[in-house]
Amino acid sequence: MLGEDGTLTPIGSTLAELLQLDLPSMRERCERAAGERLELSAVSLHPPVEARMEVWAAGVTYERSRDERMKESTAAASVYDDVYDAPRPELFFKSVPWRVAADGDPIGIREDSAIDVPEAELALVVNALGAIAGYTICNDVSSRSIEGENPLYLPQAKIYSGSCSLASRVRPSWEVPDPYALQISVAIERSGSAVYEASASTARLHRRLDDLVSWLGREMDFPDGAILSTGTALVPDLPFTLEVGDVVRVAIPGIGGLVNPVAAATTILHAK
Repeated sequence: MLGEDGTLTPIGSTLAELLQLDLPSMRERCERAAGERLELSAVSLHPPVEARMEVWAAGVTYERSRDERMKESTAAASVYDDVYDAPRPELFFKSVPWRVAADGDPIGIREDSAIDVPEAELALVVNALGAIAGYTICNDVSSRSIEGENPLYLPQAKIYSGSCSLASRVRPSWEVPDPYALQISVAIERSGSAVYEASASTARLHRRLDDLVSWLGREMDFPDGAILSTGTALVPDLPFTLEVGDVVRVAIPGIGGLVNPVAAATTILHAK
């Protein structure tokens, strides 16, 4: 647990063990954490995912996302308009734990893609019982050119080395009074100067968070919990694209921050 003085107190449980509990039990275990306080500089922080967890994401949950998907699409642009108002949301698999980049790690852009962008998103930490246990930040890095060519190319546009990063901090859900009043900001720096800056509120979400989670849990089980990223309203105008050497900064006050330099996905792949 991160204290107000910036020190850490070990809980004595792994994240997976916590997410196997119901929310009251999880809260009790967190709040009775005691022991030696650790300085942040004395520990290595990792993304909030463990071996049997998965990262999923929702798409077209903001009007801005719908409009930009339609602009980039060279085929079947109407599918994005259709899913925006459909009862069933767009949900897609994003990453396995070992492919998730941590705060400070590089995110990647594909060499077979002409337009790649960050997607700054509020992410839900979901327990094994399908309840929202906490909030963190996800950068759902995406190839706009690949998805725009054909919606069936979505997995290739979304899933590759360096395409997903998560903030190390999880804010418990009981400490966030209104998840629909959070401000998400993103800045992209190139050669020390900002080339893109924007912010948006989760108040503009077109779908309810608990509804997204309920759809994710249909005919699925997550015995150690899961991460569900909730979509973005922050999409740079075409034809903007990330470049190797850029730095992407995402922040949600009250939740945390996430900073990643940009590298070629092949470089990230070969470095493992």
